[in-house]
Amino acid sequence: MIFSDSIVALSSGRLPAGVAVIRISGPHSRFAIETISGSIPADRVAAYRSLRASDGRLLDRALVLFFAAPRSFTGEDVAELHVHGGRAVVAAVLAALTALDGVRSAEAGEFTQRAFLNGKIDLTEAEALADLINAETEAQRRFASLNAGGAQSRLYQEWRRRLIHARAMIEAEIDFTDEEDIPGSIAETIWADMEMLASDITRHMDGFAAAEILREGFDVVILGAPNAGKSSLFNALARRDAAIVTDEPGTTRDLLEVVLDLHGLRVRVTDTAGLRETTGKVEALGIEKAKARAREADLVLALEDLAQPVSVDVDGIATLRVGTKPDLLGPMSTDVSGRYDLCVSAVTGAGLDALLGEIGRRAEARIDSAGEILPSRQRHVELLRESVRHIHASLGADQALELRAEELRLAADRLGRIVGAVDVEDLFDVIFSQFCIGK
Repeated sequence: MIFSDSIVALSSGRLPAGVAVIRISGPHSRFAIETISGSIPADRVAAYRSLRASDGRLLDRALVLFFAAPRSFTGEDVAELHVHGGRAVVAAVLAALTALDGVRSAEAGEFTQRAFLNGKIDLTEAEALADLINAETEAQRRFASLNAGGAQSRLYQEWRRRLIHARAMIEAEIDFTDEEDIPGSIAETIWADMEMLASDITRHMDGFAAAEILREGFDVVILGAPNAGKSSLFNALARRDAAIVTDEPGTTRDLLEVVLDLHGLRVRVTDTAGLRETTGKVEALGIEKAKARAREADLVLALEDLAQPVSVDVDGIATLRVGTKPDLLGPMSTDVSGRYDLCVSAVTGAGLDALLGEIGRRAEARIDSAGEILPSRQRHVELLRESVRHIHASLGADQALELRAEELRLAADRLGRIVGAVDVEDLFDVIFSQFCIGK
């Protein structure tokens, strides 16, 4: 796809900075660089240049790189200006470039969108780039890097290839039923492969929960009666005073969240209102929020004050029962500590490392139970589910072969929509709006 205009934007981080990278892509990139820096450097070789405005004023001295099409990120002529990272410098250079005919400021994600439309990446790779840019933990980086490298795309393309091949063989059987060179046993082989493919896709979909944990975080919710030490433990985990702590019951009335990095995994810990019967409308609302949040959690920490234990109902939810405030009891008897999975003091820190270790172990177990390549978006799961439904429909032996072949076409179509091999224009705004302006 050839665009008539060129786009430009700051592609590096927040200003001010030591160096700022300004990227330009499109048919006017060569002209823009020649105009502002005097000449085009050798392809893919950095050159030191003086950047000047149209009236000859010196804007900055910078490193200039040029990437001739199609060997560039977008597939178009692309140039980068590595300028000093001051706000005024960047503003002046961008103003000089956008003053040129055919050059305009880029929209969010527009560089990546052009890369997709020019066939440099597919939709799953574009989504993975967004994840890579937003990665906060090592596990997120590894997951995004694997998909950005095309692992997810190759898997879906291979499944689609199998569906297309199966459909071709079935249609050949329809068209050449009287020909001897079409083996009679081919249908049995094809349908057996389709059953296996449906099973493979279903197992792959089962890994979406693990992918959500990788991308969004392992969800831990702290529950307990008022004054069970929830906010004190929350602050100890956060290593700062993120929640207000008092002796007055009902102090916490809303949900508070902190993000931890445990074993390279993102872990979200939520502090909640104390669970009790109350007539106060505001506190009652907070308690309902706490219960709803717990139902969505990957793990609940059910806290009880060892001196005044009040249990909370957490049936059906993965739970760690934690005894709190052991520092107020002195040496504990085995009878007391044995009722809990862990005992933790937010004051002395006793048991805190063990708690963090257990949370990290459980988070890792959820990830390790899934395969290496996982569906990374809800839209992937929905389209995969539709593909499996059409494959199962094609296996109905009581249908005409023409109808079964059509079900295979629809199954391949759904896989094609995941990678962008078929019409997906309605997804563009959703996918590419996740990027910053310069990407």
